[in-house]
Amino acid sequence: MTHTPTPPRAKLASTGRYNPPKVVTNADLESMVDTSDEWIRSRTGIRERRLADADTGAADMAAASARVALERAGLDAKELDFILLSTATPDRLLPSTACDVQALLGASNAAAYDFSTACSGFLYGLSMAEAHIVAGQGKNVLVVATEKMSSIVDWSDRSTCVLFGDGSGSAVVQPATDGRGILSSYMRTDGTLAELLYRPGGGARIPLDISVLDERSHYVKMAGPEVFRSAVRSMCEAAEKALLRAGVSGDDIDLLVPHQANLRIIESTAKYAKIPMDRVFVNVDRYGNMSSASIPVALDEAVEQGRVGEGSLVLMVAFGAGFTWAANVVRL
Repeated sequence: MTHTPTPPRAKLASTGRYNPPKVVTNADLESMVDTSDEWIRSRTGIRERRLADADTGAADMAAASARVALERAGLDAKELDFILLSTATPDRLLPSTACDVQALLGASNAAAYDFSTACSGFLYGLSMAEAHIVAGQGKNVLVVATEKMSSIVDWSDRSTCVLFGDGSGSAVVQPATDGRGILSSYMRTDGTLAELLYRPGGGARIPLDISVLDERSHYVKMAGPEVFRSAVRSMCEAAEKALLRAGVSGDDIDLLVPHQANLRIIESTAKYAKIPMDRVFVNVDRYGNMSSASIPVALDEAVEQGRVGEGSLVLMVAFGAGFTWAANVVRL
């Protein structure tokens, strides 16, 4: 049965990104842990990543990417109605990072809050922004994803420290016009698999203390093969459902912008969606996995490089800790 999509109700008016200047290559990591450039590239496709310095927090990076998106949208920060911020690496547990970003931007009229769905965060955020707009609660919504993953990885664990990087991406979401906007969304969660990718210690259940530090349980722990299999399966499902809900096929998509965790996962998702790799945006080689910041950074680069523009049909799909997964079809 062919699905008849509803007209778009919210659009991505602009995007922006920020990546720290410091580049850490695979060769640099060879001097830190027992690994090699060949091992990392053959399994992940990553050559290098960007890491923030000690004085740069998640809020700083978020504000930097947000300023770019606001300028491109022709908006003053005071015109924002909401700031929706996705992060797995908040600068502090109280208050939210979104509150700090509101202060940094001078967005005095915006309600601001954090949410955490890991790598799927930006796509979850787009759906939240759409809901606020459809409910008539505002017209200018900033969705920002910001991650300082370098602060939560164990730099002695070669299975995880080679994977991640830091950065932030933002989008201004406004009411849809002229058929442009979010054509479909799909989101799912399976909390029964949470302990395949998580941080065991440092939260309310196991508060940070000397034993947590000694056990290094406040760092990311990942069961790599199991996560890989779940990621491929879930991203393929999300892509299929979002395409169906939008009433389009892979042939109609101008560009697939997937979560940038692993080149093999990207290739498997593209193959399942029947989208050739020349219509897939890949920057995992330069940034590694920036969790929820990966997709907005990639989308912003795609726009800047002219890979997509006004009227382009884009499929975005992600998978992350939780497990969570999501996809959106968007007419830019």
